[in-house]
This record gives sequence, C-alpha cells and structure tokens, in this order.
Amino acid sequence: MLRIPCPVCGLRDESEFTYGADATLRRPDMNEADPRVWHDYVFIRENPRGRHREHWHHVSGCRQWLLVERDTLTHEIFGSLLAREVAI
Repeated sequence: MLRIPCPVCGLRDESEFTYGADATLRRPDMNEADPRVWHDYVFIRENPRGRHREHWHHVSGCRQWLLVERDTLTHEIFGSLLAREVAI
C-alpha cells in the first residue's frame, strides 16, 4: 500500500485518497472547437516511467487536492503539495 504525505493530515494510507489525473497535462481552452484537440487531450496519453507528477484527492481526510510526485516504477513517493499552492 502507498503511504501519501498529506501536507494537512500527515502520512496517510492510499485508501484515503482517489487518483485525480496526470498533473503534467494542460487542459485545452474551453472555447476550443477542434474535436481533434479534445480527443488527444482525453484519449492520447503518455505512459511515463520514473518520476511523475499526479493529482490526488484526500477524500477520507481533509478533502484537499494534492500534487504528488511519485515514481511510477517503484511507487516511491517523493513528496506532496497542496494543489492550490502550485502555480499553473
């Protein structure tokens, strides 16, 4: 089981969280009318190996969204930040 360090609640079990999304992707502008752009955003994804940034939601704790840096091969977690504190 993963242990995710929540900046609010401390080190918690993965079962308290839900995976949100790849934190490296940029959502297209809401006015984007080209269906290919939306298709690629929704369906065409990389499958990264190694260190990667992800969004996680602490649903059974403080209910905050976190930005977690995790190694996708070893599942080692390097740290987390509150998503609202990260500049986009």
